[in-house]
Amino acid sequence: MQLAIPISRKGEPLFRQVYRGIRQGILHGTLRGGERLPSTRDLAEQLGISRTVVVAAYELLLAEGFATGRVGAGTFVAPQVTGHTGRAGQRQGSGQRPATLRLSRYGNAAREATGVVDAPRRQEPVPRYDFANGRSDLGTFPFAVWRRMLLHQAREASVRQFEYGSTLGSMALRRAISGHLRRARAVVCEPEDVIIVNGAQQALDLVARVLVERGDTVAIEDPHYNGAREAFRAAGARLVGVPVDRDGLDPAQLPEEARVAFVTPSHQFPTGAILPLERRLALLKWARKRNAVILEDDYDGEFRYDGRPLESLQGLDTDGRIVYLGTFSRTVFPSLRIGYLVAPRSLMPTLAAAKWLSDLHSSTLEQETLAEFIESGLYERHLRRLRRRNTARRAALLEAIGKYLGDRVEVTGDGAGAQVMLWPRGRVSEAGAIRKAAQRGVGIYSISHCYLDGGKGERRVGFVLGYATLNEREIREGVRGLGGVL
Repeated sequence: MQLAIPISRKGEPLFRQVYRGIRQGILHGTLRGGERLPSTRDLAEQLGISRTVVVAAYELLLAEGFATGRVGAGTFVAPQVTGHTGRAGQRQGSGQRPATLRLSRYGNAAREATGVVDAPRRQEPVPRYDFANGRSDLGTFPFAVWRRMLLHQAREASVRQFEYGSTLGSMALRRAISGHLRRARAVVCEPEDVIIVNGAQQALDLVARVLVERGDTVAIEDPHYNGAREAFRAAGARLVGVPVDRDGLDPAQLPEEARVAFVTPSHQFPTGAILPLERRLALLKWARKRNAVILEDDYDGEFRYDGRPLESLQGLDTDGRIVYLGTFSRTVFPSLRIGYLVAPRSLMPTLAAAKWLSDLHSSTLEQETLAEFIESGLYERHLRRLRRRNTARRAALLEAIGKYLGDRVEVTGDGAGAQVMLWPRGRVSEAGAIRKAAQRGVGIYSISHCYLDGGKGERRVGFVLGYATLNEREIREGVRGLGGVL
């Protein structure tokens, strides 16, 4: 244990200074009851004083009951002093109030977002049949292979690889990502166009900081992913919701003054609509006319079930107006926290500088492991296995909805991704349905948090059903439980 005790060679005896420093730490809660204090030899070495001085200080602490000694074990903070104070550094009964610290505009915006970020939260206790969205299929991921690759990278890495890395990310991973995106998503990019980030949320934050001035208009699908909304709101943007229908965002309703438009064209979140080619071309035409930037979030473009895989919007861009972002949270595992930005060359230096200001760079060892995972072909093999599993789950879900819910609901968004939207046709209490479903062990989630007005205005009640973490039997049983609720 390292103790910070200021020592002065003048005035009060040294042993009293050591005694007072430890006593103050105990009273203020920085040293807790039962914690082991450093040995007299270690503390003397830390403070650059004689061991005899520390022994005298410890004897005084023992005599006054602040510490206890155990033969062969050492000296410990007395447990009975625990609870004498409140929070560390703040005495109870002192009459002092904590300081009211002034927040920046960004700080105020972040504070206002605390109630809506990461919403809706997973129900506790977790329902037996939990249709939570945004989860990855951890049971299918080859963790044994991943551990071997991670260990190999740790063993074979040169000492230089443990120094600070490139802000843009590992070149091996940027090369692997650009190759995969060109093949699987028709993204036009080279390794030099890719920036590695800590998940898609950091990508959204960087883009908002770099492209949005306070008061600028940002067009966003309504409903939408609330993490994007709050990133732009914290940056001071004036958000304008663009209605979403069966074909996704309607370009004809985009505001003329918008500088940025946020879209999820391959599988609109949360409705699941897929933006057709005509609207994609109209969106690009709008951006060209207004000198605007399009932020394309391809959060689950890897999963497509009807027809051939849908190409990215970025692949149609000839002007360099699209910033494309993706993540491995749904295809690998969420705690990896690796995502990527594909940006026009004109924005790369600025985005790289913003990334450096944020956190210098993402973790290197995990990047190198992921690069090996992709380049070995194991990533695409894993994706094929995921698609097969999701195809079976989707079929079970649609079959069960038809059997147990029938024409009482409408389903959208089943052509891609790992979730569908369930729209009750009759009058349904959103909160009541969620509560009654939970009583039957079924977790369903509303999309009210996905609207600019928080779902307070007139809108259609809908529930998002994610199925990536359930097997076919669980899906059927969960939908059967919903049959008695909707």
